[in-house]
Amino acid sequence: MSARHLAVSLGDRSYGIDIGAGLIDDPARFAPHVGGRVAAIVTNETVAPLYAARLEGTLERAGAKALRVVLPDGEEHKTWRTLDRVFEALLEARVGRSGVVVALGGGVVGDIAGFAAASYQRGIAHLQVPTTLLAQVDSSVGGKTAINHPLGKNMIGAFHQPVAVVADTATLATLPPREYAAGLAEIVKYGAIFDVAFLGWIEAHADGLLAREPQALAHAILRSCEIKADIVARDERESGARALLNFGHTFGHAIESAAGYGTLLHGEAVAIGMAMAARFSARLGRIPAMDSERLERLLARLGLPVEAPRFPVETWLEYMGRDKKNEGGRITLILLDAMGRGAVVKDASARALREFLEEAAG
Repeated sequence: MSARHLAVSLGDRSYGIDIGAGLIDDPARFAPHVGGRVAAIVTNETVAPLYAARLEGTLERAGAKALRVVLPDGEEHKTWRTLDRVFEALLEARVGRSGVVVALGGGVVGDIAGFAAASYQRGIAHLQVPTTLLAQVDSSVGGKTAINHPLGKNMIGAFHQPVAVVADTATLATLPPREYAAGLAEIVKYGAIFDVAFLGWIEAHADGLLAREPQALAHAILRSCEIKADIVARDERESGARALLNFGHTFGHAIESAAGYGTLLHGEAVAIGMAMAARFSARLGRIPAMDSERLERLLARLGLPVEAPRFPVETWLEYMGRDKKNEGGRITLILLDAMGRGAVVKDASARALREFLEEAAG
């Protein structure tokens, strides 16, 4: 089975990303990481009926003893209680430190499984098998793991790099349209902050991406992973350049927290957040208004929302004030200095931000 291979270069924590169709059925992709070990597949109620049995068979052919942990589906279940279900299953099966957790699903599954692996017996290996577009281009790569708290999204977690990422693009065929569009938001993000030529390519191939044309999709996933792998290799723990990957997320995480987890998909909230960040960048004179409008048009064309929910200003500021990037009581924003060039902004005018949010609040 042919696949494209990328490397995330992190010294002794380096690993590969394999991208291609049919990889979930290829034991050779998994054998180096699971052979002779217990492999705990962490998945959810939606994905399990589609792919869990197939992956179990593949892992067993790769020399592993497989077990399955099925979680409820949805962002609202990214909690301590759900995380504990993984710990309970690992303990009941007497999985030791040689065990490996295999995340089969989207971003929520990947985050919970990765955090469980980071914590169980002070850390065991985990492997990511992302089945959503958003997970394949973003959340499965880079080692961020977390659960949510009512007071803030992804506030409890750990950096824990996977031993491998196996992205089977054939699994995207079963993805509902709304979930698929949510993944397109993260693809747009990479063009907006890092590669204006890629942004232009997305605009030119928007129809093909919406139609899930294999060639267009393969290129979009590959280029997104290339960009993220490069940034993560330079800044694993988000002390500098990696913060750019949060473009749209400061506003977006506030939206998810304030609206209630699961009301909007993560990619939908990020799309709104990117539109807001671009508008605010234009308001501050960092980019022309026409660039902000260009980004909004592309997001809307891909079936994504761009209008902010009408929360009170204090609600916006409360949740944005808890963002992990903040320093010294000031809100850190990821804005644009040009299309294809993001900027980490720690000194944005508090007054200008409040006025901007007052307008968004209507």
